[in-house]
Amino acid sequence: MVSSEKQGETAKTTEEKTGVVAQQKRIIELPPAITVRQLAEILNVTPVDAIKQLMRIGAMANINQVIDFKTASQVAAGLGVETKLRHRTAVKAGTAELKKRQKLAGEQAGGLQPRPPVVTIMGHVDHGKTKLLDAIRQTNVVDREAGGITQHIGAYQVEVGGQKVTFLDTPGHEAFTAMRARGAQVTDITVLVVAADDGVMPQTLEAIDHARAAGVPIIVAINKIDKPGVNQDRVKQQLAEAGLVVEEWGGEVIAVPVSAREKIGISDLLANIMLVAELEDLKADPTRPAEGTVIEAKMDRTRGALFTVLVSSGTLKEGDVIIVGDTWGKVKAMFNDAGKRVKRITPATPVEVLGLDTVPQVGDIMTVVADEKAAQAIIEKRRREAGKGSATGTINLSNLYEQVSAGKVKELGIILKTDVQGSIEPIRNSLEKLSTDQIKVRMIHSGTGNVTENDVMLAIASKGVIIGFNAGVEPGAKKLAEREGIGIRNYDIIYNLVEDVAKALKGMLTPEEIEVIDGHAEVRAVFTSKKEKVAGVYISDGKVVRGGGVRVMRGGKKVHESLVSSLRRFKEDAREVTAGYECGVGVQGYNDFQVGDMLEFFHIEKSS
Repeated sequence: MVSSEKQGETAKTTEEKTGVVAQQKRIIELPPAITVRQLAEILNVTPVDAIKQLMRIGAMANINQVIDFKTASQVAAGLGVETKLRHRTAVKAGTAELKKRQKLAGEQAGGLQPRPPVVTIMGHVDHGKTKLLDAIRQTNVVDREAGGITQHIGAYQVEVGGQKVTFLDTPGHEAFTAMRARGAQVTDITVLVVAADDGVMPQTLEAIDHARAAGVPIIVAINKIDKPGVNQDRVKQQLAEAGLVVEEWGGEVIAVPVSAREKIGISDLLANIMLVAELEDLKADPTRPAEGTVIEAKMDRTRGALFTVLVSSGTLKEGDVIIVGDTWGKVKAMFNDAGKRVKRITPATPVEVLGLDTVPQVGDIMTVVADEKAAQAIIEKRRREAGKGSATGTINLSNLYEQVSAGKVKELGIILKTDVQGSIEPIRNSLEKLSTDQIKVRMIHSGTGNVTENDVMLAIASKGVIIGFNAGVEPGAKKLAEREGIGIRNYDIIYNLVEDVAKALKGMLTPEEIEVIDGHAEVRAVFTSKKEKVAGVYISDGKVVRGGGVRVMRGGKKVHESLVSSLRRFKEDAREVTAGYECGVGVQGYNDFQVGDMLEFFHIEKSS
């Protein structure tokens, strides 16, 4: 007779051998079809564990393969999780966030009225984003007279069955995320354009990650179907591998075949946008003071500062006193996308506004206030607060545990950049295993190459952190991250990377050594001295300090890193030389300079 204690030990040993720890009985909803990776994420196990469970039930599938509900349920049951079929809800993904934003804005249910949806077009370069916008504009623009010219104000409206739809005329996920990074969530629906001849490309995957991070529903427009020999099923398979399973394959993502050039499928696309909008139940209160987001701004030579605002709630009228960013003014005139002057604008409608002395920034929030005195008081307060820094509310590994303990953070979003594609999967799997009941570790975006400004924008918008593995950081990204308080950590050993994140989750991470870029210089000549070769350089920005860190870059790649061993201005030794001057730089242990090399100067600081 085996004792109950012995049986417990045996069960534990079995779990350890399979690599799967039994979970408490819980019920989850699953869609009709799902990829193995998505299933693993929902079950909070690694994809390898899910694949092992598939093998136990006699099914063979790779990490990106789509499986049906029945198979997924068997996998979940083997891991101690009960399932039920989820009805079609993908297009409702953004509704909870929308209602939350409306509540935070103080809108009362009694004053809410239906409003037009706001749509952003995303996708890979040359896949037809601009052509699709043009095709929609040419056939459906509201109030467009025959032969009239639509004004470019950054957005425009079309009419579908008597209802309006607003399109942001700023294709690309960079502008989309830049506005989110400044606190503006202006988009309700994303249309992902994928060329039928090219399929899913790197920027397509980026766009998917950015749309998911924003929590908005995605409609796929499979473009260029007029080209001979295109294979739409190949595109749908690639989309499934990226986690977007289309409806006809048992998924929940709407896919519409179109040709922007031949204007095929445009009406079907618009009809599906209206369907999603109807399910989203988009509403706003037009009776309250107007609020909105700046989506474009410029200085007109004859009229002065102009900016386009997308009103999110309330009604904007001529004569209203407004505050925008760190400036204020009075609405003198407003013009719609047809160039016509209008007196009042309701929610989800774009309008070009004249009335500020300075040009605001894209993403600034516009708010109507009671009078000029109130505007001046608010602006003065904002300017005082701006002097205290803009890094409040950001997350880095150093302050993560404190925010988790305070209940401010339930999820650690990670943007991962690596030198090669093969490093992404093992790092992703290792980090996602660190999820606990208190906090979930989620990969927002991953890719190869240097950390860019766009990566930093995504981290700001998603309150995430950036982790690099043998990846460089572009100068602009470095400056933006420092200014906004976004943590960037770079590693060359996976174990150290995972260990640091694990320590951060437990509040045991030691202060990080942060690299601060001091400046850059271009090698314009090479001289030979008695002891070493010296680079004759021009300091393009920042400064160079004798004894400071320096790396030699050639063709965008690092060829050497050490210290500035000597620094001379003309024939005199110098302690530092600033931007706009030429000087001679010696680099410790390096004598292989070439004209055209770039020198990057830096020093190391410890974070608090």
